[in-house]
Amino acid sequence: MQQQRLSPGPLLDENGTLAEAGWAASEIRVYERTRVAASRLRIKEWDYYCVLSDGEAGPYGIALTVADNGYIGLLGISWLDLAGRTEVTENKLVPFPLGRMHLPSSADVGDVVIHRGAMRIEYRNEGRARRLIVDHPGFGGGRGLSGELLLSQPPMDRMAIATPFPHAPKAFYYNQKINCLPAWGSIRVDRATHEFDATSAFGVFDWGRGVWTYDNTWYWGSASGLVDAVPFGFSIGYGFGDTTAASENMVFHDGVAHKLDRVHFHRPADTYDGAPWRFTSNDDRFEMEFDPILDRAADVNAVVIRSTQHQVFGRYTGFVLLDDGTRIEVENLLGFAEAVRNRW
Repeated sequence: MQQQRLSPGPLLDENGTLAEAGWAASEIRVYERTRVAASRLRIKEWDYYCVLSDGEAGPYGIALTVADNGYIGLLGISWLDLAGRTEVTENKLVPFPLGRMHLPSSADVGDVVIHRGAMRIEYRNEGRARRLIVDHPGFGGGRGLSGELLLSQPPMDRMAIATPFPHAPKAFYYNQKINCLPAWGSIRVDRATHEFDATSAFGVFDWGRGVWTYDNTWYWGSASGLVDAVPFGFSIGYGFGDTTAASENMVFHDGVAHKLDRVHFHRPADTYDGAPWRFTSNDDRFEMEFDPILDRAADVNAVVIRSTQHQVFGRYTGFVLLDDGTRIEVENLLGFAEAVRNRW
């Protein structure tokens, strides 16, 4: 597959269609909501963070979602007790936000501050760091969840991709994933405080803006941590739109991105967490086995709206080849792999 580097400029042209398809290691294309040609009901914008700790007291983690999907908005909090192989996810829906959640037009500037009843999620951008603040007194049947995490963001590459959808000129997918964000702080669940230390806790930021077609299935895998004391991570996946110009597969080593071509997810038949997954790449640069710990599964069925999700947390073992041929051996790196089908 011939991959194309994005050049600087607006994401959408004067007709509201994708100006250029391709990939980059930074936010090189500028998203402007006012340029979108599709109905406001079809615009999808989301900011998602997942922070996993793999220290002596772990593994555990938290995932936070703020999404404005046009006719429905979502606030989501997941607490992941990976040692106990349990999780609690609670969502609050916001009917017809239509852009009123004011998600930033850039992954690099702007804050997200959302309150829904007693639930509060805030993402504060502090330049070289991102502060995540969460408070949900009713979480877990009244056990409560609250806390604050600071994610450091030193200068480093990221995954950015802009892709169209076949036969749908008003549709597009613009996504950035920033891996290897060292995290510190604490999250209190019920009466227990869970500490996050930047030597063993790392986050990924998933920033997306776009207009999708109705029925899509996507696959995404991600991991971040230290390998031989060097920051290492990756983002792999496929499923959104026409990826002729670019795939979203990228490895990060010491802050530098190494672009892969296509990575295939070999999920075990008839199970998500009952057997290892396997990952291979067509350029022979990415080979991993993924040992599941916990499947965070959800199935929302509201007739015309259906979302079936399996986000499986576990450990990656295998190797990658960097652009210069250096081989990086990976063993038991904490991360996740997911398969999601949405019809909305």
